[in-house]
Amino acid sequence: MNILHEPVFLNISCFYHSTKLLKHKPCSYLPKLAKFQKYCAIQGNGELAGHVFNSFNHKVYTSNGGELNGIPHIQTLREFPREELFGKVVMVRFDSNILLKQEHNQKNQSDSNALFTIKYLHEAEAKVILVSDWKTNTSELHSEHVAGILQLQVVLLQDISCNKLSEIKDLQKDNIYLNENLYNIKDEVANCLKFARVLSTGVDIFVNDSFSNSHKVLASTVGVTRFCYACLAGFHFEENLRLVKNLAETNKKPYVAIIGGGNLAKKAASFRFLASRCQGFVFVGIMSFQIMHALGVHVPIDFVDHKALREALDILRLACDNNVKILYPKDFWCMNKYDPKQLHVFPSHGILDGWVPIDLGPITLDEIGSFLTDCKKITWIGPVKFADGSEQTNGGSKLAKILDQLSKGNCETTVVGTTACNLVTQETGSLSSINMVENASVVWQFLKGRKLPGVMAVDRAYPFEIKWNNVYADPTQSLVVDIGSGNGLFLFEMARKRKDLNFLGLEMNEKLVSRCLDSIQQFGIQNGHFIAANATSTFRSIVSSYAGELVLVSMQCPNPDFNKPEHRWRMLQRSLIEAVVDLLSSGGKVFLQSDVEEVAMRMKEQFSRYSKNKLVMEHGQNDWLDENPFGVKSEWEKHVLERGAPMYRMLFSKSSEISEVSISNDVIQKVC
Repeated sequence: MNILHEPVFLNISCFYHSTKLLKHKPCSYLPKLAKFQKYCAIQGNGELAGHVFNSFNHKVYTSNGGELNGIPHIQTLREFPREELFGKVVMVRFDSNILLKQEHNQKNQSDSNALFTIKYLHEAEAKVILVSDWKTNTSELHSEHVAGILQLQVVLLQDISCNKLSEIKDLQKDNIYLNENLYNIKDEVANCLKFARVLSTGVDIFVNDSFSNSHKVLASTVGVTRFCYACLAGFHFEENLRLVKNLAETNKKPYVAIIGGGNLAKKAASFRFLASRCQGFVFVGIMSFQIMHALGVHVPIDFVDHKALREALDILRLACDNNVKILYPKDFWCMNKYDPKQLHVFPSHGILDGWVPIDLGPITLDEIGSFLTDCKKITWIGPVKFADGSEQTNGGSKLAKILDQLSKGNCETTVVGTTACNLVTQETGSLSSINMVENASVVWQFLKGRKLPGVMAVDRAYPFEIKWNNVYADPTQSLVVDIGSGNGLFLFEMARKRKDLNFLGLEMNEKLVSRCLDSIQQFGIQNGHFIAANATSTFRSIVSSYAGELVLVSMQCPNPDFNKPEHRWRMLQRSLIEAVVDLLSSGGKVFLQSDVEEVAMRMKEQFSRYSKNKLVMEHGQNDWLDENPFGVKSEWEKHVLERGAPMYRMLFSKSSEISEVSISNDVIQKVC
């Protein structure tokens, strides 16, 4: 092995047994995207709308069986019903590094997506409030700047602590509102619950479009989600999350990671993830000195972090087990310590005393170009330069040009980090062919396998495409959904007695769902199915794809966690109620029951408040149903009645302006 002039061939897998990615299932959003494109054309957004639409014209791939590296499938503004935005107060947490920068490039994907989030909300006639942090305290100047970019009237809101619900509700839809600067507010960084409540006062929907802060726990990105009935990802956030998740895809090989920057000790955990997917590492930053030192190459002692030697050796051993090629610099541009104007190229193993490496040398750049020639996928993360030096060397710019040429071919290229992205922007003429994620800190956290708080706080969405033809014998039959189906005994009995209806159970406990699905196979039930999902956030995305009518939704005996008062009744939220009401057919029913009167009263009050005046109780407002109207009891209901405890039941019906030939009268009749 010639460590001076050839790539080092090392292997990686004895340390790290990565979770095996199972067969991918594509989720096609093309019908909704077509509707979205039609809307953009009608609203006259022209090039901007077309650009944003094209950036989302892709299939979403998910691992069949779990979240990808801790990233859940989230609700996005793109998938949220546009009509639900009308008249709502929507708070957008925007990225000030994008929206407040001096020059905007409409062809830059980050810029266009960030702008389109706000314009889309405004054109949907939502009341939009912008919130963010910026270093300067000239809010008036920034409001004028944002107004110029959006070409809309921007009104500055003063004193967050003084915002009252009545003032928020009086906002005019024609204006965009910019909230007070959060930069110097300590409660923002501390994710203070009280501050988050004040910040979200009067807000209906929260849209997070600040992906650069998704690795932080802030009141304006995490705390406020507890007080808004829907929390969505904006267009900029969604696209950046897609790019980050794409780093884990291994469908294109060879896949090479170009790694710059320093601080190897803190980033070492990321290499386990990269090594399980990449076929090569190219070190171009300060980190390369740690790798060279671990290989025994003589390098300047000032550039060696001896505390990181163990991590560097671990990376080499990782590579050694997986046949991952490692390429490090063979020469450097160096600057004389005593005469900074003197520049000279030295081989990496022969840097003389008094000279400091400042950039990659010509041999290294040529070798990198040759090494990447056959690559189908490249990720560049971190800066190239090692120290402040001359502009004459331009190693980073030359690397950007190499990647630009490769990206014009059949190589998928992603650049991560502000420095690298700026170089690409300056040196390339085809921005659309190179993916860019400006915040490297978020990506490093993802590569380490850490959960991103800003992502985790957004509502969930069901990730899989449901082929109802494979689920039910007749997917056009009317549908009954039981939320929190538990062991499924209620639905099994209902499915056995009512062959003319299809039954769907939504349950968070995956083990219970697995048992229920086994029972369906065992007994040959063709009109029943179960899905492991959090119905609170996924009900709409699951049921909206069903072709038949939704005639009944039941929620029986929800069991709140009384040990955590702040999480009580989290199962029943406004977003779930509105989704049920929107999807329920005319004359459809909602059946609720609990053995805890306080919980039952809470459910009744919530459905009455958020049903948009479309649900009517079929019995007295102050009365409870004496009996279960279906004649089929859940296991918990049986347990409660056996011990002589009361059940608190209620039945709602969706009102209709047409004559009600109730399609669900058959559902209501007892099926004894």
